[in-house]
Amino acid sequence: MIPDNNTSTLPGLYIHVPFCVTKCPYCNFYSVTDRSAIPSWINALRREMNWYKGEFEHFDTVYLGGGTPSVLSPNELAAVLDGAYEAFTISGDCEVTIEANPGDIDEDFLSVLRDTPVNRVNLGVQSFDDTVLAYLGRRHDSEDCRTSINLLRNSGYDNIGLDLIYAVPGQSMKSWKVTLEEALRWKPEHLSCYELTLETGTPMGRRFADGDVELPGEDERYDFFMTTSERLEKDGYIHYEVSNFARREMFRSRHNMKYWNHVTYLGLGPSAHSFSGNRRWWNHASLERYISDLEQNRRPVEETEILTDRDLRLERVFLGLRTIEGISSSDPVLLEPPGSDILRQCLADGLLERRAGRIVPTRRGLALADQLAVLL
Repeated sequence: MIPDNNTSTLPGLYIHVPFCVTKCPYCNFYSVTDRSAIPSWINALRREMNWYKGEFEHFDTVYLGGGTPSVLSPNELAAVLDGAYEAFTISGDCEVTIEANPGDIDEDFLSVLRDTPVNRVNLGVQSFDDTVLAYLGRRHDSEDCRTSINLLRNSGYDNIGLDLIYAVPGQSMKSWKVTLEEALRWKPEHLSCYELTLETGTPMGRRFADGDVELPGEDERYDFFMTTSERLEKDGYIHYEVSNFARREMFRSRHNMKYWNHVTYLGLGPSAHSFSGNRRWWNHASLERYISDLEQNRRPVEETEILTDRDLRLERVFLGLRTIEGISSSDPVLLEPPGSDILRQCLADGLLERRAGRIVPTRRGLALADQLAVLL
């Protein structure tokens, strides 16, 4: 069954699976390639779940991200999900998502997955161009992508998301359009189309800093964004957040919407972030420290920050301007300078518009959402 409530204020549960077979050179998410510690990580994870039993009780979204959750064995995956369902109350119509690498999807994996509560699969396709996949260091090829989508459909999965990346060095607009057309032929319920960004701590980020990698220019990146939005909306997809498209309202990512709507969420596992009220905290980005702390009955929290009312207002604006819901036109940030002056200019420039008592980004505004948020 596909959950169709996209506006719940119940908390969401995120579980970070910090294991990969190989590390992609552009990826900045915490993971390790040595999977020998998976049993110890699961034991620690279940201890962490017990820490939060009284503080967080009821969730209506569960998201297994990483890392690569699909590298878990059937028993390991079952142990993680069983632990969550034993520790917390999980809604009967819960959206339960797992991120998966296309190369991991086979009949054995699906035979186990069908017996779990997972009802949404997010595939890290990234491209249907084998040259682009090789450049990105992916361990799958385009045929793996086609095979995995076909297997999921034949197994009855009717809520599939595909992740795609554009503005890759050397990638042509023609190549990107071919990837979009192939993705559309599969009619996925959700598409996430991300511009490649390079963080300084990654191998590709270091190469960029050394001048060995050249990213597309600002105008070219803008063209990639606008081409993507226009093509997917032409096919009926709802461009509901800067990088996210849903085939129907009910297929918006309920879990990710909690982040954008400032709804409480709990993150478990190394490097996972949590948010509740005016408090945000995050775990050690270290598998060893994470396991060690929990074995010694300590919470594996790296740091906690308390957000002021102004911090929360600015975050609400920043997040709101990344979505088609925008923000209330009576938001205090917009009622006095500098917010009011910037709003007036953005309206005049066609980056924002008034709609039903709200200030919402246009397509051009979504393309420049990060810059708009910095201005405000």
